Amino acid sequence: MRLKDKVALITGGSHGIGRAVSLRFAREGAKVAIADNEAEALEEINALLRAEGAEVLGVVTDVQSKSQVDTMIDKVTAQWGKLDIVVNNAGICKPSAFLEIMEEDWDRHLNVNLKGAFLVSQRAARDMVHQGTGGSIIQMSSVNGLAAESDQAHYNASKGGLNLLMMSMALELAEYGIRVNSLCPGFIETRLTKPLIENPQAIGTYVKTIPMRRVGQPEDIADAALFMASDESRYMTGHCLVIDGGQLIKLS
Repeated sequence: MRLKDKVALITGGSHGIGRAVSLRFAREGAKVAIADNEAEALEEINALLRAEGAEVLGVVTDVQSKSQVDTMIDKVTAQWGKLDIVVNNAGICKPSAFLEIMEEDWDRHLNVNLKGAFLVSQRAARDMVHQGTGGSIIQMSSVNGLAAESDQAHYNASKGGLNLLMMSMALELAEYGIRVNSLCPGFIETRLTKPLIENPQAIGTYVKTIPMRRVGQPEDIADAALFMASDESRYMTGHCLVIDGGQLIKLS
C-alpha cells in the first residue's frame, strides 16, 4: 500500500474528483479525513469507507471560514496525531460571460477556490512544520489556470491564482520537506459538467477539442493525486501536472 500509515485530508471530498481521491487514498492505506459542506454526502462516503475497513473521519466544513478550517484540522490531529497529506479539492464553477459576472459570483469563486485553499494550506503547513516530518500539499487547479476559456473569467482567475500560490508555497516550504504541487484537470465527468455531458450535441462538439476524444473520469485525477501524495514524487515540488487528454495543446 502506497500510503500506509499516512494521514490525508481531502476537502470537497464527497463528490466527483474529491470522492475518487478519498476512495483511492483510503484503499492505499491512508487514514482519510474528508471535509465537505454537505453533511449527507459526507456521511454516505464515510459509511462506504468504514464498511471497507478504512479509518475515516468526516468533518462538515466551509473552507471560506478560518475558524472552521482551524476546527477541521484540530479534529484531524486530535484523531490521529499528525497530518501528512492535504488535497485542496473544494471548489466551484459557475460559467458566466465576463460582462455579466455579478460581484457576488466573483467573490464566491475567489473565496472558495483560492482563499479556501490558502486558509487550509497555511494552517496545514504550520502543523507540518511543527511535526518536522515534511508532507505533501496538492492544489486541485485546472487547465483553466494555465489557459483562458470563455465564460470563465472568475474561475480562470481563481485557478491561475491557485497555481501561483502553489509555486510560492513550494519556494518557502521546501526547506521543511513539504512538497507543494498542482493538479490541472481538463474536462472531467462530475456533477458540475453533467449538464453539458447530458446534451448530446454539445458534448459531441466539445469532445472534438480533446485529442484523446473522451471525457476524463474522476479516477484519472485520483491516480495522479496518489502519485503526488506518495514518495514516488519525492523530488517534485512547484509543478503543475496536467491531466486533460491533450486538451491544453489546443487551448494553447
